[in-house]
Amino acid sequence: MRSSIIISDPEIMNGMPCFRGTRVPFKNLIDYLEAGHSLGEFLRQFPTVTSEMAVAALEEAKDSLLAKIA
Repeated sequence: MRSSIIISDPEIMNGMPCFRGTRVPFKNLIDYLEAGHSLGEFLRQFPTVTSEMAVAALEEAKDSLLAKIA
């Protein structure tokens, strides 16, 4: 099983779910997309997050939501 790209560690951003290896909250990505910004804009603002990381995180969120409502 692959490790989650989103982690929650009390030592990083007070436990807010962040991209693994960064201090960038996953919520920032959701907020950017919700506001109508592109993934590219998000990645330019948060260069420690790669495109692969962002896509994997969105896929994890999708899978989690679908599992919850199934």
